Amino acid sequence: MDESTLASLLTMNAPQALASNQKALKKLGGPDGLLDLLETSLHDGIASASISERTGTFGANFTPSAPPPTFLSLLIDSVVEDATVQILIVSALVSLAVGVYDDPETGWIEGAAIIAAVVIVAFVTAGNDYQKEQQFRKLEDVAVSAKDVKVIRDGETHELSSKEVVVGDVVLLEPGDKIPADGVLMLCDAGGVVADESSLTGEIDGVEKANFDNSKTDPFVLSGCNVTSGSGHMVVVAVGRHSQWGVIKASLEKEQAQTPLQEKLDDMAAMIGYIGMAAAAATFIALMAIRFLALKNNTIDLSSDEGWFAAVLEAFIIAVTIVVVAVPEGLPLAVTISLAFSTKKMLKDNNLIRHLAACETMGNATNICSDKTGTLTENKMKVVDGVFGEVDFADAGTLSADVKTRVVECIANCSTASVESGTNHVIGNKTEGGMLLMLQSAEWKTERDYHQIRDASRFGEVGGGRIFPFSSEKKSMSVLVDVNASAAAANGGKKSTRGKQAAAAGSSFRLYHKGAAERVLENCAFYTTKNGDVKKMTAAKKKAFNKYIHEYALRALRCIALAHRDDCQDDVDVHTIDGETCAEELEHGLTLDAIVGIADPLRPEVPGAIKVCQRAGITVRMVTGDNLETAVAIAKEAGIMTEDGIAMEGAEFRELTPAQLDEILPNLQVLARSSPNDKNILVQRLNGALLPEDEEAWKALHPLANWKKDKDKLLPGYVAEWKAARENGVGEVVGVTGDGTNDGPALKAADVGLSMGISGTDVAKDASDIVILDDNFTSIVKAVLWGRSVYDNIRKFLQFQLTVNVVALTITFVSSVGGYAPPLNAVMMLWVNLIMDTMGALALGTEPPSESLLLRRPYKRNSSLISLPMWRNIFFQSVFQLILLGWLLFEGPEFFTCADGSKHHFTLLFNAFVFAQIFNEFNARDIGDTFDPLNKILKSPMFLGVIVSTIVGQYCIVEFGGDFTSTVPLTQEEWVITAMMGAFSVPLGLFMRLVPISESESSFAGEKKEGQAEAGSKQGLGEKIWNLLVIAFLGLSAYVIYEVQTEERYGWDVVSCQKIVLELVDGWVENYNSIDNPDLDVVATPEL
Repeated sequence: MDESTLASLLTMNAPQALASNQKALKKLGGPDGLLDLLETSLHDGIASASISERTGTFGANFTPSAPPPTFLSLLIDSVVEDATVQILIVSALVSLAVGVYDDPETGWIEGAAIIAAVVIVAFVTAGNDYQKEQQFRKLEDVAVSAKDVKVIRDGETHELSSKEVVVGDVVLLEPGDKIPADGVLMLCDAGGVVADESSLTGEIDGVEKANFDNSKTDPFVLSGCNVTSGSGHMVVVAVGRHSQWGVIKASLEKEQAQTPLQEKLDDMAAMIGYIGMAAAAATFIALMAIRFLALKNNTIDLSSDEGWFAAVLEAFIIAVTIVVVAVPEGLPLAVTISLAFSTKKMLKDNNLIRHLAACETMGNATNICSDKTGTLTENKMKVVDGVFGEVDFADAGTLSADVKTRVVECIANCSTASVESGTNHVIGNKTEGGMLLMLQSAEWKTERDYHQIRDASRFGEVGGGRIFPFSSEKKSMSVLVDVNASAAAANGGKKSTRGKQAAAAGSSFRLYHKGAAERVLENCAFYTTKNGDVKKMTAAKKKAFNKYIHEYALRALRCIALAHRDDCQDDVDVHTIDGETCAEELEHGLTLDAIVGIADPLRPEVPGAIKVCQRAGITVRMVTGDNLETAVAIAKEAGIMTEDGIAMEGAEFRELTPAQLDEILPNLQVLARSSPNDKNILVQRLNGALLPEDEEAWKALHPLANWKKDKDKLLPGYVAEWKAARENGVGEVVGVTGDGTNDGPALKAADVGLSMGISGTDVAKDASDIVILDDNFTSIVKAVLWGRSVYDNIRKFLQFQLTVNVVALTITFVSSVGGYAPPLNAVMMLWVNLIMDTMGALALGTEPPSESLLLRRPYKRNSSLISLPMWRNIFFQSVFQLILLGWLLFEGPEFFTCADGSKHHFTLLFNAFVFAQIFNEFNARDIGDTFDPLNKILKSPMFLGVIVSTIVGQYCIVEFGGDFTSTVPLTQEEWVITAMMGAFSVPLGLFMRLVPISESESSFAGEKKEGQAEAGSKQGLGEKIWNLLVIAFLGLSAYVIYEVQTEERYGWDVVSCQKIVLELVDGWVENYNSIDNPDLDVVATPEL
């Protein structure tokens, strides 16, 4: 065995090319030639000693995934792929170089502070990405190890995991098995093998497999697919990356574009950078103009080159400082912290996040394209209605023994499914399993169970019964059973003598037929009465049966008909007849025995979850393989289908032009009889992802079409056409569920791919962003809730952060142009820019979600990250803080009786500024018009912890910083007054929300419906004032308690409380009166 052997095998394993694969197998000498080529045997299998050679030649049977990224590579990616971090790095390097040149002792602080911020951001991001990657790979390993495979090696049967299978292995296949690799079927029973290839090829119905017979049969079985009926032996011809499953996975390497939040954050970083650079440039020009025009006293000698250099360097340092202040280094950290926190919480809600940004993106999803089976339904087929010999399902106990026997034998024989003993777990086809479960009920129990009935039919034995597997074309299957042999078995005959007993009695073969009710009914000429008599099928009777079928379909029931035909041996040779002849000669003139209505119940919580999504402005669409009538009924039951909704089948969908599809997209709610490619096209037309960008890409998708004639006629269209058809060229934010391998492209094209943790294939999980661990639609709704929480938390931090930056930037600019040193020195800015940012990210990025988030519509993909109410809040808080700092800068020395420009003076200003941020952090907890700073505050322990830590840190910096921080200790009164100055941010939060500025209607997707709110719920003025009074009372109470605890002259009584409050007010009045008293003016003696 060598590489030429591998090449020979690949020639007969081309996807969707049965004819060429058959020719290739024939060229190799058929099954015998293949066994010789692979040095294997059907009876003995391969030799264990050849395993390593086979693995080296043909590869191993595991997912061709890329090696897991190292922590170092993730660390580098976190820097390379983040524009904000890149701006920070440039600012840090410039600040570091200029700072060290200007002041070697302390000039490095600014640059080092920014580098520290970058390091923190990079390590937190990389750590979270690495953790999520490890979690998902563990999930993959568990899934692979759980697949037990039976193989023959060295003449003995072994159980192995799928990744241990090698080329040449002989694998034993049974109903319910997952095929571990691509192979060729060598031995199978008389009925052949039926494989469910829907997870790989999109074929909804089972595909018949049989032994190779000169190009007339399909012997090729594919990895990742399930055996639904029949058993046999296969020889493995392709594993791992050479299998068709591996080829599909390799094609999914193309990555999707950035998520909406990533795009907006990049835009935000660029905008802030431009503003900072503009302010820096303006400052630099102003400073140079001031010096050049000698508008102020200047100690620099501009007559020399050294003087000019010193002036330019000073202006440049201040300009760089402004850029540094402007860049919000806490922004990427806030995003990472919020996403990481939410990811861990979402895991408890059965959402395994593979990509951190996906949880935010899900919050603004405008469309969810959901599968039906297992996601919306329980995937538990159950017979809930039917008509049996003219008797309704509820009265089945009144049936005659003859009718019951025919129905039971038809169900038992026309099925390869089984039910695990002692449980209701079905192995194999779930529809057949639902009917087998019906037979276990008291009304249907007979002397023999379905196993005994099948044994009596002697399928696969000489002279025994024949199975003609399910045909996707006919939507039915048939079996031929010798009823005399079956009767002999029922009377206690031994298996070895049943054939002789039947021969003595004369064989009487009965055809049992089962399939789609409307098709079976067309082939019935008779029907069975409740007493077991057979009557001719009249037009009126057929109409009555059709009415049953229609009613069941409207109730979302899958309709299956059971029929029979006696004495088939008189019409054909039952021992040699093939499936085609059986259909032509026997599957007509049938006697209808029953019509069964089978339900796959909706999960009870699904209708409520659908309502929540619709109220939240999310369009839910169902994409299913069911027929149109049943799909519509299920969609109506779930609440997906509305009065103005559109439902269509895949065949009609595929014939639409891009323009026609765009016209119906807003109301398309059900896509029935759809293929996986239909789902992919639907996603692409919704969000524009992965569409062909040019003629070359379009031709690769449509090799037989003409670009000029057909480019606007064939789906999915192309990028330029798609953008031209949409306002601003912006599409929807789409979440898609998928469980099959063939769902991979749609999951990749979606903004958020949601794979199923229980029923999903490895390829689907790998292509997805979120794994729904319980396969439940309600878990998707929880993902939406957490996503919106993440989005709002990041916006809360932005509101808080930008206020800090606007104030710091303005103060630096004004003081520099005015000829003063910035009031906040380098270490103070380090605390404000790094510690406060980090603390703010932790506090506001970890706020828990509120159910009210699901009352608003999602934001459009191109909506601004900062809303109009947020700009209002930023403006009012910034103006207040600038007025406060300006007043403290010019009037503070008189108010506090300290030297102008001294360390004491700037410490007071610094303390008031920090406390303004602390109290504004409470305001930032809401980005709309709601004023309730203490709302559910006890459910945010991280927020409370951050506030306490920030106060403690500020106390340490002020009291113990000394020369390093250029601060001096403050008195108790100064602490109280500066803290209360900052506390005015809280009542301002109420008054600024009275300004009538609301969220722009254009920011939201879709139209507002009843029950929906905007960014914040409406709150009355009375409730706002009450909340403010509660806060004032709590603040005053805290101060009184502090005074009583620290001052011995006060006690725990009403009089003491009154004294404390009056003294506080008197102190404020006294300090205020001193401002305009010339006798109390303080001489400006700045400390050095």
